[in-house]
Amino acid sequence: MKIKWLGHSSFLITAEKGTKIITDPYTTGGNLHYKEIKETADIVTVSHEHFDHNNIATVTGKPQVFKGPAATEIKGIKFYGVSTYHDENTGKERGTNMITCMDIDGIKVCHLGDLGHTLTPQEVEKIGKVDVLFIPVGGFYTIDAATATLVSSGLKPKVIIPMHYKNEGCSFPVAPVDDFLKDNKNIVKPNSAEIELKAGKLPAATQVIVLNHAM
Repeated sequence: MKIKWLGHSSFLITAEKGTKIITDPYTTGGNLHYKEIKETADIVTVSHEHFDHNNIATVTGKPQVFKGPAATEIKGIKFYGVSTYHDENTGKERGTNMITCMDIDGIKVCHLGDLGHTLTPQEVEKIGKVDVLFIPVGGFYTIDAATATLVSSGLKPKVIIPMHYKNEGCSFPVAPVDDFLKDNKNIVKPNSAEIELKAGKLPAATQVIVLNHAM
């Protein structure tokens, strides 16, 4: 399985058989300065209907769309969602958020979308085993670095990939990734937008991988 960070909360995940998934495709403009997404995919996942997460039209290839929460299988990949909120006030401020769980090449992948609160034990149970966790860490619109550390500790993934934080591609009033990294260990910076992971060869201890975005 290959993972390429396109920017913000959007990743291109390519399964071993070539099936391509894009998570939360964004619309460039305003406070987002990432390149426009010009990738082709078979499947697109959307966590919520905000412009920086739901630009399905930018993805070519007539992809099937998964928004959850009902479990389904698309092109041999199993998906299910866990309904959460975009804020700490049961959605009254920013609405709902869908956590997307995927089983790709024997690796359990979890994309938290714009999660805005800590997870309840019931939500953790619904999510289940996590090997690779995409987690927002910038705060303001989502959980902040300290809460992201608590959430990731509860889910116990093998790999953590932070997203939705301030960098040269994002000028939202959110924090940079450094705030999250200082509270975590085993940090890897491959100086690349892309990594490859294989079932059975994941890190023994939780590893935080900081990707470059594909500008």
